[in-house]
Amino acid sequence: MIKRISLIALAFTLFSSCVSKKIYTDLETKYANLKKENRNLTDEVETLNADKNKLSNDLDALQQAYDKAVAERDKLQSEYAATKSNLDNLKASYDALEQNSSAEIAKNSKKNRELLAQLEAKEQALAAESERLEKLKEELENRSKRVAELESVIAAKDANMRALKNAISKALTNFEGKGLTVEQRDGKVYISMENKLLFQSGSWSVGTEGRKAVQQLGSVLAENPDIAILIEGHTDNVPYKGNAQLSGNWDLSTKRATAIVNILRENPSINPENLTAAGRGEYAPIASNDTAEGRAKNRRIEVILTPKLDEISKLLNEI
Repeated sequence: MIKRISLIALAFTLFSSCVSKKIYTDLETKYANLKKENRNLTDEVETLNADKNKLSNDLDALQQAYDKAVAERDKLQSEYAATKSNLDNLKASYDALEQNSSAEIAKNSKKNRELLAQLEAKEQALAAESERLEKLKEELENRSKRVAELESVIAAKDANMRALKNAISKALTNFEGKGLTVEQRDGKVYISMENKLLFQSGSWSVGTEGRKAVQQLGSVLAENPDIAILIEGHTDNVPYKGNAQLSGNWDLSTKRATAIVNILRENPSINPENLTAAGRGEYAPIASNDTAEGRAKNRRIEVILTPKLDEISKLLNEI
């Protein structure tokens, strides 16, 4: 097996020596596009969270409008009851005074007509307010349903990413303490593998132990087809001088990321459309390059797993 890997590494090295400036430029362009796409995805998640907060605020405002409408309706009902009581009292007075003078009867009749007109106006206002209240209630229910669906989808994606992190941690247990970490933040899962686990110094050929770790990672990723997989190569700030065919650290980091992608592609259950390789050179350190320990941490491969947001975007468009 080691002999076979050595032959593959040799063939890959010979092939890499023929890489043209155009291919390198294409890789730089691709990395820039991928970096922009990654930034857009991050902005999209932030926009989605902002939209969720706006929807929650709209829901609160709608609830306040609903409560206000209920209070207005209750007030109208109270006024209606009071007006009706007055009318009943006047009718009783009318009956009592019917035997009195025609002038008193005419006076009470006029008040009676005025009260009847007021009562009719109150009934119309109450009917209109009740209709508006029903519309507000229906709109409130629809908005609440959409917000609940959106929260459910976001919660499900977070739960799926937690489950994915746990599955990866379990699959890579044997590599703990060997320069490998798994963590979840900002709705994504980050797998960091230091170069001591994957590559020899100055090389982009993956060693036996590193290949085994990547293959075990691939077995978990194969069961999650709705996850976008970004592989980033990183170096320290020490200038690269190992191979004249490479232009520097950035080129080396790109080749190392591509080597990881090629191992993952060996798993037929992983959709190549979900894979992206990018080199970031020395420009995204996680530790100081002033110490050997810090430089060792900076020489790494990061696998960034991002959930696809199509379902959330669809719900936002429906609101």
